[in-house]
Amino acid sequence: MADIINPENEEDLQAQIEEVEALSSIYGDEWCVIDEASRIFCIKISSDAEKQKLTACLQIILPPDYPSAAPPIYQINAAWLRGSERAKLANSLEDIYVEHAGESILYLWVERIRDFLVEKSHSSGPVIQEGKVNVTAEEDVEDDDEDVPDLRVLKDTVEKTHFFLDQANDEEIPPIKHGSPITDRRSTFQPHLAPVVTPRQVKMVLEKLYENKKIASATHNIYAYRIYCEDKHSFLQDCEDDGETAAGGRLLHLLQILDVRDVMVVVSRWYGGILLGPDRFKHINNCARNILMDEGYVASTDEACKSGAKTKRSKSKKTK
Repeated sequence: MADIINPENEEDLQAQIEEVEALSSIYGDEWCVIDEASRIFCIKISSDAEKQKLTACLQIILPPDYPSAAPPIYQINAAWLRGSERAKLANSLEDIYVEHAGESILYLWVERIRDFLVEKSHSSGPVIQEGKVNVTAEEDVEDDDEDVPDLRVLKDTVEKTHFFLDQANDEEIPPIKHGSPITDRRSTFQPHLAPVVTPRQVKMVLEKLYENKKIASATHNIYAYRIYCEDKHSFLQDCEDDGETAAGGRLLHLLQILDVRDVMVVVSRWYGGILLGPDRFKHINNCARNILMDEGYVASTDEACKSGAKTKRSKSKKTK
């Protein structure tokens, strides 16, 4: 039996081909085809400013129903882009998609990112040392190639496309709880927790937290979340280091070990000027564990001990 071709998808594919050809012509060597069959592309964008030159790599997957019904799936690699600035740029790209729904928007996205880089490079702040901004207070990371596409991460973002598509949903911001801070050698760590069931809610929680000037000014806002998808019997999960190398992955690993679901944990760190070494990861995980216990997502240590003792006594009786 012959395959039935969706006319809309055929039109979308033709529109994609024409758009890619145009972008390749406009941007030349800056435009790169990663995997044409999978519709994966990337482009290196630069501010071209004399004062301080900033670059970012935009990686893109074009879904079959783009541009008619779905947005491009994207990832921005830029060592200096963190926290509220990343959220601000993401919101502006989302606004472009909403305003031009059904149209080809990659050129608009590229130029919006370029404008953002120019604005940032001309800001009154200190000159940013490209390739060193993502270095944590604890370590001077070797100059990895920040512009190399991480295709695994990019493909994972396909699952999160409804960051855009949920725009029309009137979801309420989940309640956010703030835990007790931990201070060590003038560095302070504070956890925040919110119940989440959609990626859209994750974004809403982050936006709400960044409205708080103190949280927005934190050196790092590390987060991780796990959402259980009943229909797929699997987890949608992700994390963010926000410049504290490997902290997001460690935090997500903790959530996995504790087997919690439908929850997001953010740990803010205000660096106090004294290096903590590996202790910083201990404080981040302790903060997260404490607030998860306080909010009832995991049993407290005392309860776990009592439960273990009961289990041992029960087994002992059966043995006798």
